[in-house]
Amino acid sequence: MYRMLPFFIGLRYTRAKRRNHFISFISMTAMLGMILGVAVLILVLSVMNGFDRELRERILGMVPHVSLHSNGSIQDWKSVTEAASQDSEVVAAAPFIQGQGMLTHAGTVHGVLVSGILPEWEHGVSIIGQHMLEGELEDLQAGEFGIILGELLARSLRVSKGDKVTLVLPEATASPAGILPRLKRFKIQGIFKVGAQLDSNMALVHLTDAAKLYRLGEGVHGIRLKLKDLFKAGEVGWRIASALPGRYWASDWTRSQGNLFQAIKLEKTMIGLLLLMIVAVAAFNIISTLVMVVTDKRADIAILRTMGASPGTIMATFMVQGAVIGVIGTLLGTLLGTILALSVSDVVAWLERTLNIQFLSSDVYFISYIPSQLLLEDILIVASSALGLSFLATLYPSLRAAKIQPAEALRYE
Repeated sequence: MYRMLPFFIGLRYTRAKRRNHFISFISMTAMLGMILGVAVLILVLSVMNGFDRELRERILGMVPHVSLHSNGSIQDWKSVTEAASQDSEVVAAAPFIQGQGMLTHAGTVHGVLVSGILPEWEHGVSIIGQHMLEGELEDLQAGEFGIILGELLARSLRVSKGDKVTLVLPEATASPAGILPRLKRFKIQGIFKVGAQLDSNMALVHLTDAAKLYRLGEGVHGIRLKLKDLFKAGEVGWRIASALPGRYWASDWTRSQGNLFQAIKLEKTMIGLLLLMIVAVAAFNIISTLVMVVTDKRADIAILRTMGASPGTIMATFMVQGAVIGVIGTLLGTLLGTILALSVSDVVAWLERTLNIQFLSSDVYFISYIPSQLLLEDILIVASSALGLSFLATLYPSLRAAKIQPAEALRYE
């Protein structure tokens, strides 16, 4: 029973109505600060996780995890694709042809990255088939010179499905009239919408048509691989390229998109540290509260000491009082942050409908809504950090209370 004495006294001090209302106000402020700090930290980290997930799924759903290349074109691409698919980490493989060009329509010109694909194979390595606004990938037929454009690119050229555009290749052809650029007429078979950058500069054509355009015969520029674990891209790409007969080399997503995801990770870390300062401010308020309580309860402390309470008991008493503020604030903040993280997408969508505004434009950003992904790891880190800061905040006031001498405290009572 004596061992529980600090706990009971600490709880009594927490529940008691103090004569000094300012102390109660500071205590309530500390708890509210802890609640808001923990809730905002969980919410922001969840939103950052959501953006990271969307970027990973959309960008890396379009960009090859690993691409195999050779010096020149790959003529025996079917055997190379089959050999690469034997690796246990490879989910799917598909050939591609890629080149630069310009699309023109009614006097409007726009640069474009032309990708030659096999529609029936592309579904395994790309998410583009899931983001078609008009038409399907299967509408691309060999020899028909159809083309599928990104939504922003189609809007820039002011075209829709069924219209015709002219592709200008950065190559010259000698003719009796002189040196002329190579041109080819295409019919738009579909329009896709994945993300702002990809929608504005990408066009898809059938692999056979692309081979004719770039004069590759039966060859392709490379083999695209989709992996089970995209973070093993470098290791898997090197392993497959080394095992293939002939001279092949591999390129992976970390070379083209790695800096973007490193920047997102760094931004999440820095924002988390900055928001943790809100929790630290709440912890400083706990220090202020306990210092005032210790000053207010000097006589009580002296009486407890004369009744046999040790300095450790006095110290534990005020640590319990500060810990109650920290624990309640952390628990309520975690609950509030979890609720907000799970509902932020719906809340923002409701605000957009109510206020008739759009916070994220699809013309600028990859997504037009606020994504959120709540991770248990983030909740545990935030909650443990808040509890740790709350515990540290109780040390100085508690030590100060434990050093109070009974005779000195009761002299002027």
